[in-house]
Amino acid sequence: MEIELATTAGFCFGVKRAVDKVYEQIGKGKKIYTYGPIIHNDEVVKDLKEHGVEILGSEEELRTLTHGIVVLRSHGVSKHIMDLLDEKKIEYIDMTCPFVKRIHETVYRESEHANIVIIGNSGHPEVEGIKGWSRVSATVIETADEAIQYQRPDEKPVCIVSQTTFNYNKFQELVEIFAKKGYDINIVNTICDATRKRQTEAKEIASKTDVMIVIGDQQSSNSRKLFEICQKECKKTCFIQTLKDLELTLDDSVRKIGITAGASTPNNIIEEVQNYVRINF
Repeated sequence: MEIELATTAGFCFGVKRAVDKVYEQIGKGKKIYTYGPIIHNDEVVKDLKEHGVEILGSEEELRTLTHGIVVLRSHGVSKHIMDLLDEKKIEYIDMTCPFVKRIHETVYRESEHANIVIIGNSGHPEVEGIKGWSRVSATVIETADEAIQYQRPDEKPVCIVSQTTFNYNKFQELVEIFAKKGYDINIVNTICDATRKRQTEAKEIASKTDVMIVIGDQQSSNSRKLFEICQKECKKTCFIQTLKDLELTLDDSVRKIGITAGASTPNNIIEEVQNYVRINF
């Protein structure tokens, strides 16, 4: 049995940076909070909770804070939240991914003279944060139908950005729809290169394996996209969060198993799954 593990599997730069920073604060004497889960992975969030780290789930909870330090996750937050933190003099550490920061800066600048379209998953924290940096009401587009139906509200140009973890091929497809509208369009491809490489490698591995395993949290947008990409290439693709979710029954025809993982999946979980497959199959 051959097993191929994607070289791009596991924590991306931005997520690792944010998670490491939270663990770094533990034991320094201050109560630690994260604004929203620091990562879309229940195992990591559970471990941090056991270390005394609490999650602030809303702006209301943030407003009532009187002590401690808040760590902002890699997804970023809206300008309104940043202003609130400064106004209330709440101590915080901004761990917004630099690639997400770039989108915030682009949207804030371009929205002064253009309409903003964000290609991404509506309701995702990264997308909500990006919307919060636009000076005008931004439109979130996720599907081809939404792109076709879009009508700019005025004669201003349209600036298009993307959620960093959006499907690269789908982004290209939606951009082509916008290009046919005849608008003055400024396209800023803000998909993280690590995301593009991860998706490309996952597709390549899945296309030549009999079984594909995608490891990631159900709440993780980039993990779900990996599953969708792999499933198109390999019918026997399973999406698991940890080893306990893995149920494999293989026949003699299976010669190769591929493994990849989302950007919010810790290395220890990936190694556990890989070792189990290697030993048992």
